Amino acid sequence: MRIFITGVTGQLGYDVLIEAVKRGHQVIGSGGRENKEIMKLFVTGVCGQLGHDVVNNATNRGHECIGSDIQDAYSGVADGSAVTSAPYVQLDITDRDAVAATIERIHPDAIIHCAAWTAVDAAEDEENRTRVDAINHLGTQHIAEAAKTTGSKMMYISTDYVFDGKGERPWQPDDKNYAPINVYGQSKLDGELAVSSTLDKYFIVRIAWVFGLNGKNFIKTMINVGKAHDTVRVVNDQIGTPTYTLDLARLLVDMIETEKYGYYHATNEGGYISWYDFCCEFYKQYGLNTSVIPVSTAEYGLSKAARPENSRLDKSMLVASGFTPLPTWQDAVRRYLQEAKL
Repeated sequence: MRIFITGVTGQLGYDVLIEAVKRGHQVIGSGGRENKEIMKLFVTGVCGQLGHDVVNNATNRGHECIGSDIQDAYSGVADGSAVTSAPYVQLDITDRDAVAATIERIHPDAIIHCAAWTAVDAAEDEENRTRVDAINHLGTQHIAEAAKTTGSKMMYISTDYVFDGKGERPWQPDDKNYAPINVYGQSKLDGELAVSSTLDKYFIVRIAWVFGLNGKNFIKTMINVGKAHDTVRVVNDQIGTPTYTLDLARLLVDMIETEKYGYYHATNEGGYISWYDFCCEFYKQYGLNTSVIPVSTAEYGLSKAARPENSRLDKSMLVASGFTPLPTWQDAVRRYLQEAKL
């Protein structure tokens, strides 16, 4: 069937569009805004969880997307979605000249920079630290410099790890009391500062506790562990809110279609929880009877990198700027489990 779907920039319209495409229907989407500008977007990190979903969302809205990653070709999940057949450019963002030449050639209207070193514990290893900085800091600097040359908007995906994780007050987007407690957090902060010191047209979006279809995440890991063990131990003194990349991608494309630049925080709604709470909920929804034992970070004791206890992010700037918040994390877990088929 040929289906015309209105309001695809909203959550319901987007979900209907995705389901129709999966069923093999020919779909034409409408965002509900007249004369919406079709943009050329350059998206880094498309072999990862977030980049995969960003390309799919933007392409389904009619934008022209060029994806990139360090691999020779797209190597993410082969789910038949738009990203698997979208134009792709191999790019090592640590190569300043290659970044400049690639972005000059593509000349995008906007760049959504999802590529990053995200292995938090491995980042602590002495032999990895130079590489971590080269990717998260210098690679971001190279992209910002190229964006300035081409006049492209830039969106940089960052993290609550730029803060020290102390206290219970939710971190505000404009907080400047940065104090990363691990190598990964410092590298992401240096990336933020590279963007803000180079560009005027930028979005810095901090996220936390990410899960998505295309890659490893806490839900996948713990469900596999829960299938193999009667009991699991999960920390209950690190507090934050999960972020489903499918939902986040919709918001990021909403944002990049505007000129409402600045710092934002974005996670799913549903309240602040611990990793223990999170695990209990997705075990319940999945139907696992594995016993979940709450422990402190000190009692858990397996992590090489220090983790922030306070990952609460204040997201009120989203609504103040006219953006639609993400659905609750509980609903996101339900939809993720349906899609992931773990």
